[in-house]
Amino acid sequence: MQALLDAIATSAALPQDAQRLFHGRGGLHPGCEHLTLDVYPPALLLTSFEPLADEALAAIGAAITARWPEAPWVFQCRQEGGRVQTRLMAGTLPDPHVVTEAGIPGIRYLVHLLRGQNHGLFLDMAEGRRWVREHVSPGARVLNLFAYTCAFSVVALQAGAAEVVNVDMSDGALAIGRRNHELNGVKAGAKFLAHDIFNSWGKLTRGGPYDLVICDPPSFQKGSFVATKDYARLAKRLPALLAPGGQALLCLNTPKLGPDFLHGVVVEHAPELAFVERVPNPVAFADVSEDRALKVLAYRLP
Repeated sequence: MQALLDAIATSAALPQDAQRLFHGRGGLHPGCEHLTLDVYPPALLLTSFEPLADEALAAIGAAITARWPEAPWVFQCRQEGGRVQTRLMAGTLPDPHVVTEAGIPGIRYLVHLLRGQNHGLFLDMAEGRRWVREHVSPGARVLNLFAYTCAFSVVALQAGAAEVVNVDMSDGALAIGRRNHELNGVKAGAKFLAHDIFNSWGKLTRGGPYDLVICDPPSFQKGSFVATKDYARLAKRLPALLAPGGQALLCLNTPKLGPDFLHGVVVEHAPELAFVERVPNPVAFADVSEDRALKVLAYRLP
């Protein structure tokens, strides 16, 4: 735990953009593998992926208060079996809570630190969003699968896309996505479909072809997506969804499967696609092994 305490004590002023401050999950700080610290200005979020002793929590809380005395902070404990406990430890959170992201100025996102284990914006996907901003051509048509709160869509439309079709099973997530578009003045061109993707291929294919297809599924979510069996089903559909020269951005976030898994799925089930590049992860999410870290791979249909 000392590495986290040292990181807090030596940190600069609280950042103005949402980002990770300490990434114990990357394995670079022995003894802190279960701990992360994020900032969603003006608040901090401490997450532990195993039960945290009261003494340890008190020590971390004291360090946070000493370094950033005015900052509200939240503690979330995630345990096996999907159990999540979340507590507001100090201060008051904004309502609505709106944040910006480093590297993509001017875009705002709604977040919610006290509900569930996902907070409205995945900080590790920052470089993925930057990639979309840089690679979407004016007038492009984009299909955003597993859209969640539609951050990719907001970025694509601000970059000049003519249309983004956002697909997700969760009405609640898409409702936040609509508000994100309103916050950023990019409602025109955005579509929201609360569908099970695997039951909607006909509709999605008829709506194509698309210049960019973004696939950012959960790695394991019973009843929704299990990467080891469902990524193959997804890859098979990509060539029919893409326009000639179109790109696919395939994402996978589990330490149990490396980039070779995704490459293998594409080679077997969508051999028409050519690999372009792996998008680097934010420096704050450095990992002892790139195979364990978030995988964001870009492919192109010739």
